[in-house]
Amino acid sequence: MYSARKSILGLTCGVLSLVSWQAYSLDNGVYTITSKHSGQLVEVGSAASTDGANINQWPGNGHDTQKWLITNTDDGYYSLINLSSGKAMEVYDFSTANGANVSQWEYGASDTQKWNINDLGNGQYNLINKNSGKALDLLNFSTNNGANIGQWDYWGGDAQIWTLTKVGNIESSPWDPSTTNGAANHWPLTGNLVTHDPTIGYENGTWWIFQTGPGIYGKYSSDGINWNGASPIFPNGLSWWQNYVPEHDGMDVWAPELKHYNGRAWLYYSISTFGSRVSAIGLTSASSVANGDWRDDGLVINTTNSDNYNAIDPDLIVDKNGAPWLVFGSWNSGIKLKRINPITMKPYGPLYSLASRSGGIEAPTIIYRQGYYYLFVSVGMCCSGTDSTYRIAYGRSADIRGPYLDKNGVNMLNSGGSILDAGNSTWVGPGGQDILNTDVIVRHAYDATDNGTPKLLISTLNWDSNGWPRY
Repeated sequence: MYSARKSILGLTCGVLSLVSWQAYSLDNGVYTITSKHSGQLVEVGSAASTDGANINQWPGNGHDTQKWLITNTDDGYYSLINLSSGKAMEVYDFSTANGANVSQWEYGASDTQKWNINDLGNGQYNLINKNSGKALDLLNFSTNNGANIGQWDYWGGDAQIWTLTKVGNIESSPWDPSTTNGAANHWPLTGNLVTHDPTIGYENGTWWIFQTGPGIYGKYSSDGINWNGASPIFPNGLSWWQNYVPEHDGMDVWAPELKHYNGRAWLYYSISTFGSRVSAIGLTSASSVANGDWRDDGLVINTTNSDNYNAIDPDLIVDKNGAPWLVFGSWNSGIKLKRINPITMKPYGPLYSLASRSGGIEAPTIIYRQGYYYLFVSVGMCCSGTDSTYRIAYGRSADIRGPYLDKNGVNMLNSGGSILDAGNSTWVGPGGQDILNTDVIVRHAYDATDNGTPKLLISTLNWDSNGWPRY
């Protein structure tokens, strides 16, 4: 059974992107863009975060407003997302005129936000707008700080030539080893199984799980079946937790999230108290889980009683182009999403709402599979043993920002969500799920044969011929 499961996962790193990368002249990543004429960098003026904010030039200062997440758009073009605002570079108002302004706007995949980037050699490029066919241009050949950037017919002058310097990597496309209409496979687990809110990872022949508990408690397995307890990452907690959550006991950590990204293990986690919006998401990372050289990467995001959402239950997602995002939240106004800076692994840009539901919603997980993003959530009530009403629901969207619709077309912002797992007479209230790649799902459920003790469940996640998940 294990060999079949290993075949499903493949358990490999460095899988090539499914995108036809040969058609692109530039690797996806984070870049600065420097004018050949002036030697100054392209930035969003005044570090503005608003739609329509102007794009101009300024001497290099290391600020994120001078860094651009550049990824291909699967049609031979690129999008350029500012690493400070989270907005896209575009030619304003779809103009095709010479001298038209270049500004930023929420990315909508329109042609005016897509650019053909052509390699001229020696690290120099021109950028041609898909909508207008005109080149990114330092207008009037200005060398002044704050000089405006627009578009003009391409003629090859230095004001239209740019040096793109890579300052940050992103991953390749997410790996999808899943099976369509495969056989149900619930793994026969043994060993240390008492678990709540698990996250699962795999690294060099070892499976790892972290879970709710003191100091980020974990467990490990050599075969995914028999589990052994591991020492907590922060056995004495961290002093800064109580700065953001004063009522916290200093030890209890909720719903950790483990992912490998850019050659490092990242673990997000929640600090909160039951029923409160006074919460914080923290981050720790290591060169590898096995090495255990965890460093404290500090606060990611926090909420107070004045917020209408809750900073708990983080989940790191890699989008189809390899860029990272963080989904999180619960109850109140529901599930939220933000972009993640692939250099700092901290959030930036707008806050997006994905799902809301009266009666309880939390524990979001997003994966990308074959053209869709799938949002899994736990709905109902947890933490009451066999009286828990947790169940796992899902919807999907062609855009990571939503809308997420269930199998009946109901928006998850309007209490939609098709049920994947509602439990049974033995395993009550399944939830707190996490998904590895697109084919292994881990969750907890309350064991009715053992006084409602929360225990670990792992299953192969299969998919039907219509692209919906099933066991």
